[in-house]
Amino acid sequence: MLVLFIILICYLIGAIPFAFITTQLITGKDVRKYGSGNVGATNASRLLGFKFGVLVALLDIFKGYIAVLIANFFLVDMPIYYLLLASLAVIIGHNWSVFLKFSGGKGVATTVGVLLRLLPVAFLIYALIWIFVIILSKYVSLGSIMAAMSLPLTFFFYTEEAIYIVFAIIIALFVIARHYSNIQRLLKGEERKINFSLLVNKGDG
Repeated sequence: MLVLFIILICYLIGAIPFAFITTQLITGKDVRKYGSGNVGATNASRLLGFKFGVLVALLDIFKGYIAVLIANFFLVDMPIYYLLLASLAVIIGHNWSVFLKFSGGKGVATTVGVLLRLLPVAFLIYALIWIFVIILSKYVSLGSIMAAMSLPLTFFFYTEEAIYIVFAIIIALFVIARHYSNIQRLLKGEERKINFSLLVNKGDG
């Protein structure tokens, strides 16, 4: 019962839609009805500007981190796969939030928070690839996809247990699947590039 309770708590923490809440509080708008319709930091920044977009990203990272921290505290003496299930529950909560009728984000920032607690080196590699690809291509979606694809290989090199690698593959599939429409637009050359100067200027205005 404890395991199920912790998994549920992790799901509910992950389900807190910070992009939706922040956008509602500041603009009164529903972030799902603008831009990509995604309940995440990138789409929120289109309405709120760069600074608030960063705030949303940090909040999504924090909820991933704190949920795994809580799960680790209560499940420390149990088999590791319970902690990994709880970690997946956080990401599932973000992607399919019960508070938004099971709509949500793409799990990128929340995954960062989960990785930061579970395997810091995976977090570092994930974050560096994400930043590097975005700077080079100006496609946030491509950065997210490439970072996710790096996870199974990273876990393979830094852990010895197969369960961790399976966990990394599942996370990667979650992120890639949530970017399906972005992949279609990338292939057609229709994906929107990020305009750093516009975001910063909007955030300062």
